[in-house]
Amino acid sequence: MASHDVASNICLALGRGVTRSKQMAMRWQRKAAENGHDEACLKLAAYMYEDAPYARQVGHVEEAAGVATSAGATEGHDVPPDVMIGVLHWLQKGGADPVADLDVLRRVALEGFKYCHNDGCEVVGLLKDFKVCPQCKTARYCSAACQK
Repeated sequence: MASHDVASNICLALGRGVTRSKQMAMRWQRKAAENGHDEACLKLAAYMYEDAPYARQVGHVEEAAGVATSAGATEGHDVPPDVMIGVLHWLQKGGADPVADLDVLRRVALEGFKYCHNDGCEVVGLLKDFKVCPQCKTARYCSAACQK
């Protein structure tokens, strides 16, 4: 069942009850996506677009039947064409509007997003610029002050 797949992915990503493995977590993310979990499909597409560890290898699809890769929809993206096919495949499988979601993914990649876990913080930036909490290993903060 897809909810089991998602739970396994979270446990592996966090190292809760198992040895932490980003590669295995990404494999479970794909398994959940293959089983029709819409959120898993959308996250896998975003992970592939952002080039998260192991995402492009695990989420790769040889050929996606029915995926429209028109030049206009994919222009301006700094993503290899074979990766773009996978991103579009998972967006479509997740029930999203691939063209609109590609624009969102591009905007987040260029402008950044509010990743800081502190509710009062308004800092916007790229995911790589936010430090991961050493205790929970999931929350991200823009500075030591926000983490306190």
